[in-house]
Amino acid sequence: MSNISNISKTLSQLGDFLSQFKASGVSKKENIPYNESFFESFLQRIETAKNHNGWFTKDSVLFAIEEWSKLLNINNINTWISKYNFKNTNSKTVAIIMAGNIPLVGFHDFLSVLITGHKVLVKQSSNDKHLLPLLVGYLEHLDESLKGRIQFTDGKLETFDAVIATGSDNTARYFEYYFKDKPSIIRKNRNSVAILTGNETPEQLAALSEDIFRYYGLGCRNVSKIFVPKNYSFDAFFNAMYSWHPIINDVKYANNYDYNKAVYLMSEFDLLENGFLMLKEDASYSSPIATVFYEYYNTLEEIKDKLTQDQEKVQCIVSNGLFNNEIPFGNTQKPQLWEYADNIDTVDFLLKI
Repeated sequence: MSNISNISKTLSQLGDFLSQFKASGVSKKENIPYNESFFESFLQRIETAKNHNGWFTKDSVLFAIEEWSKLLNINNINTWISKYNFKNTNSKTVAIIMAGNIPLVGFHDFLSVLITGHKVLVKQSSNDKHLLPLLVGYLEHLDESLKGRIQFTDGKLETFDAVIATGSDNTARYFEYYFKDKPSIIRKNRNSVAILTGNETPEQLAALSEDIFRYYGLGCRNVSKIFVPKNYSFDAFFNAMYSWHPIINDVKYANNYDYNKAVYLMSEFDLLENGFLMLKEDASYSSPIATVFYEYYNTLEEIKDKLTQDQEKVQCIVSNGLFNNEIPFGNTQKPQLWEYADNIDTVDFLLKI
């Protein structure tokens, strides 16, 4: 079996293992390799992740794991890798500096390094450090040839050939300076937007609520801003958000809601709110937790020009038949393996280093 076939099979077996852990319930399956050694351990890691980071609720962690289980089947993996030429790849060491805003947020970069035959040096965020090491242990049991190819470090990165680093705009400037002599992908702050026309169905707006509230809005693929036509009525929007009202019972979310609302009111900003979500008119893209910014538009061409101009600030555009590269309502947190952050083809980059 070729190396690429081998790693593809291994990743699909990982998908089978992960398929036991779903937001709707955890269920141990038969015929999963090494399940006796890893099933209970992974459950404990999920609990540890939740206790360590208040944003990583069990529901959020299980949602992320379930999405990865859907992606990691042999058909998806083969579709992902089919357009690349993996011959004559010299193995290098690739450092990955992972963000910690949502569970397993750096996992796609990690898989991309493995699939291209390189070694990986992982520097995890302190906010998300419990899940990946156990999954690495599982992968090494499935394929012993992976042993020695995966390292973790808490300290200074040393002895690597290329780097993929994700952080804020401020840390990205540091990354760009520090890694200026290495091949690199440096990811900065991005946010996602939705363009509404007023013709959306209740089902589409309800799906949009998933794009807004999943992971408490902490992901770069979460919709943090909506564009609406002049004289747009927000009634249908708020009605569609209502199913998420229990989110206000989460203490960290409620604290952010109360704090940001107080700041806005003291500053005498006009707000629209429903008790668990605030809408604020703002030209920016990056809204605080429990807030979605909105901006009025006159024509769709105006919005297209603006988003083209600001494309380096935007991760996803959610709309219904308005943009070539749009994402349907409710799908921002369900990217395919071949959909890359910032539209930078990570596998292509890794094959050329």
